[in-house]
Amino acid sequence: MENKFFDKIKGNFGFGCMRFPMKDNEVDYEETTRMIDSFMENGFNYFDTAHPYINEKSEPTLRECLVKRYPREDFVLVNKLTTYFFEKEEEIIPLFEKQLEICGVDYFDFYLLHAQDARLFAKYKKCRAYEHAFEFKKQGRVKHVGISFHDKAEVLEQILTEYPEIEVVQIQFNYLDYDDIGIESKKCYEVCVKHGKPVIVMEPVKGGNLVNIPAEAQKIFDELKGGSNASYAIRFAASFEQIMMVLSGMSNMEQMNDNISYMKDFQPLSEEEFEAVFKVRDIISAQGLIPCTGCKYCMDVCPQKIAIPDLFSDLNAKTIHNYWNSDCYYEIHTQNGGKASDCVKCGKCEKICPQHLKIRELLAEVAEAFEKEE
Repeated sequence: MENKFFDKIKGNFGFGCMRFPMKDNEVDYEETTRMIDSFMENGFNYFDTAHPYINEKSEPTLRECLVKRYPREDFVLVNKLTTYFFEKEEEIIPLFEKQLEICGVDYFDFYLLHAQDARLFAKYKKCRAYEHAFEFKKQGRVKHVGISFHDKAEVLEQILTEYPEIEVVQIQFNYLDYDDIGIESKKCYEVCVKHGKPVIVMEPVKGGNLVNIPAEAQKIFDELKGGSNASYAIRFAASFEQIMMVLSGMSNMEQMNDNISYMKDFQPLSEEEFEAVFKVRDIISAQGLIPCTGCKYCMDVCPQKIAIPDLFSDLNAKTIHNYWNSDCYYEIHTQNGGKASDCVKCGKCEKICPQHLKIRELLAEVAEAFEKEE
């Protein structure tokens, strides 16, 4: 399997390393190793990580389960410069060198300036983060420099215009966000096409939200008699010409096997499948769900230790399926504190949310749904 943009990359399907299998609050190395081996054996080699993923456990997991077990030339390793690990320019180089050390490598194939939006772009410019990344490339410690991006298309246009040296752009791209006025997936993709930048897709299944869909939408996919719900979402993203790579944050072998089954010999969506996907999108959009992808960045900064993505998932489940056990799951997710009503409205979560969600207002809705009888 060849990648049409970069020779070293195999195929157009990548392992997103922010949702590894867990056991007793630690990464399950044994299961992760099985998944990595299966991924590699089936002809793929692209791994995407970042320093904060899984509470800083993603990088060392890759060192133990991938780097120590395979020749360096056999895999493509992507890492990122993440904003809340530096405040001043002089902190960037030590952070980068720490990432190399933790991962057990002497270079990254791709190094992305993480989660760019209008506010963070100003900080990265002030700290000369782009200049440092390009210098890492000159030194051979980074092969390619890119960005991951969470904002409107006009901001992406500004960044790519000011820094044409950027080689790749990672955007959130899925059929639910395609025409979304907040995410602007389609418009951001079109900016990348205009500037000739290969596109890496994150959140093609929107944090699992496109797997568990309303019954009315499920009937549409069932009538196709094709693959899984995830398959339509991932193949949708991979069907566009400028897409270089679609990432999937797999957390068990079942997900791995399912993804490989349709990405090993990838076929773009047919006209009938595209039509079905957009019908499903319209049904889901009408549900009024919280578009949280479960990245958990909010939890890293929440002073009340509220499991915000879990609570949003509980409310979504209650909304879509009217699950009788949604209240039980809410109790489980808040049994050690951190109820939605515990929010002190500090706003730290909203400043870091890639989806730009009004988290404080949404937590009030969660509290109304689950705590009103207490």
